[in-house]
Amino acid sequence: MAMSGGVDSSVAAAELVRAGHDVSGVYMKNWINEENIIGHCPWEEDITDAEAVAKQLGIPFRVVNLMTEYREKVVKYLIEGYQAGITPNPDVMCNREMKFGVLWDWAQEHGFEAIATGHYARKLDAGSSIQNLETSIQHPASILRGADPNKDQTYFLAMMQPHQVRIAQFPIGHLLKPELRDRAREFGLKTAEKKDSQGICFIGQVKMEDFLRTFVADKPGPIVNLGGKVLGEHRGLHLYTLGQRKGHGVASPIHKQAYVVVAKRPATNELVVAIENSDTPLLWARKATLHSISSTGTPLQDERLLQAQPRYRCPAGNAIFRPLGDGRAELEYSEPQRALTPGQICALYDGDRLLGGAVFETIQHE
Repeated sequence: MAMSGGVDSSVAAAELVRAGHDVSGVYMKNWINEENIIGHCPWEEDITDAEAVAKQLGIPFRVVNLMTEYREKVVKYLIEGYQAGITPNPDVMCNREMKFGVLWDWAQEHGFEAIATGHYARKLDAGSSIQNLETSIQHPASILRGADPNKDQTYFLAMMQPHQVRIAQFPIGHLLKPELRDRAREFGLKTAEKKDSQGICFIGQVKMEDFLRTFVADKPGPIVNLGGKVLGEHRGLHLYTLGQRKGHGVASPIHKQAYVVVAKRPATNELVVAIENSDTPLLWARKATLHSISSTGTPLQDERLLQAQPRYRCPAGNAIFRPLGDGRAELEYSEPQRALTPGQICALYDGDRLLGGAVFETIQHE
């Protein structure tokens, strides 16, 4: 059981123990903030809490040092992505490369058969059937959205591969968050009232801007409107994301209509902003190309209708998926989507079933 020191993984461990499984708790030590980045990196507190819960549950607990692998597989990916002008997702890569990658390698070496996490997701084992429209179809092991629509975290599992899905367990995916808190109190867990963490996966409550500025030097440049007029100065293109409404420092002259980031131009080091409305140029798109397509089960090789979620906390929209070969595809949404972003992960679904994911490559704007 991957235990982070939070309430979700604590209850997940307790559920496994209650179900009669032979459970060991593991804390992945990925980061200790040697660079003194601004923010709260509570790894020592988290280890203490995770160990205390394991002791309450009567299960073995150990800390696995994966800091070298984390820097190579997640931090490097994050920094290089932003330096290249795209928007990577470290949480998605942490799941594929670390929890169900490096940690699974370690787990196999130590005789374990599966890895459980505190994700709000559900698992459908191989050979089971799910209701898909009017038919019941047999599938390999699948991941389904969590029962709590406000906490569903399957987006962050979109790049997992079939062998990782087979050994993954999600003990709390059937619970709503209030129910989980109640379970934590019933179990008497130390973390029952602990607040949920926010921040970069396994680093802590650190703002992305502060993290990036530690590793990537500021490179100021002009903020311009769509006509090229200079409206201000930015601190570095890597510190801004497409669709960003706040934090760019340009005040809108129109009441209740904000400037929004619509483009980043590395060649001229320009940050482009425009007044946001329903037809703002460069902000809306229906078509995009994807690369690095990853399937959680059956390979995505045929044209089909599916639901594509372009980022976390964003609804999945109906789209036609057209394979192009070499791990690439064209995606055409039925409705325009706001701020589709190169480098960002796109999670692909069939209803509640996670089909896989891919990375946005190019965007064709309206």
